[in-house]
Amino acid sequence: MNTEDLKELVKNGLAAQQSGSQVAAAATDEIQNDAKHPELKAALEQGNTTSKEWAKRIERAIAEVGGVESKNNDILEAHYKVSKEIRGEAKTDDVRDLGIIASGQLALHYWIGSFGTVASYAAAAGFSQTEQEMKASVEEAKKADDQHTEIAKKILATQ
Repeated sequence: MNTEDLKELVKNGLAAQQSGSQVAAAATDEIQNDAKHPELKAALEQGNTTSKEWAKRIERAIAEVGGVESKNNDILEAHYKVSKEIRGEAKTDDVRDLGIIASGQLALHYWIGSFGTVASYAAAAGFSQTEQEMKASVEEAKKADDQHTEIAKKILATQ
């Protein structure tokens, strides 16, 4: 593959991440306000802090690749819409919290895939800083996913 084509893939991935990061930031307060379980609220607060770090990493990566054109992230925008519907239709706090967790884990899996893919492509294209930043983000997303699973198990155990 032509290195320039690979660099364009990295740029496109980073542009999608940048837009997705903006969608996530806009949704965070609303989702945190809807959560009731104390551990979930704490995990969401921690996730908000982590996602701000991801946004900084994405910006540094964008600088390393020479900038990107703005794009919409239709995937995360649609995901946010569905998350809002799930939260709005929940009949109990526990069901709402479990819906928040399910939606959050879907988003985390998007980020794991996105960060992992961009890390691999960045490595092949010679963007070592971007590779390292994305790998760090993958690991954080995996930990957050595990944390969400444990919280869901605790909520389910009370049923």
